[in-house]
Amino acid sequence: MRRCRSASSCATGWHLARNPFDRIGHFCQGFVPAIVLRELVIGLGLIRRGTFLALAVLAFCLAISAAYELIEFAAAQALGQGADAFLGAQGDPWDTQWDMLTCLVGAAIALATLSRIDDRLIAQDRDG
Repeated sequence: MRRCRSASSCATGWHLARNPFDRIGHFCQGFVPAIVLRELVIGLGLIRRGTFLALAVLAFCLAISAAYELIEFAAAQALGQGADAFLGAQGDPWDTQWDMLTCLVGAAIALATLSRIDDRLIAQDRDG
C-alpha cells in the first residue's frame, strides 16, 4: 500500500494531473450543508421528509455551488491576467462543471448516509 505524507505527494504518487484539494473542497461544499439544510427545513416545518425534501436539499446545495462558481468567474474577470492564479482551474476547461458535480455528489452521499441518523436525532430531541 502506498503511503502519502501530503496531498501533493499523493497526487504525484498516484499520477493525478491536478491538485486534489479543489475537488475535496467542493465535495465538502455539498456534504456539510446538505444535512444542516435538511435539519433546518424539517425543523421549520417547510417540507416533510421524503423524496421532495431530498431533491430540494440537493438543488439548494447545487445552487450554492453555482453561486460560488459565478463569484469565482466575476473575480477572475476583475483580475484579468491574474485570473489563472485565482481560479485554480489548473488547465481544465471543465473545472466549473466538475466542481458543481463534485458538490452534488457530496450532498447526495451526505443525504444517503446520514438522513436516518438525523431523523433519529430529531426524534430524540422531540421526545425528550
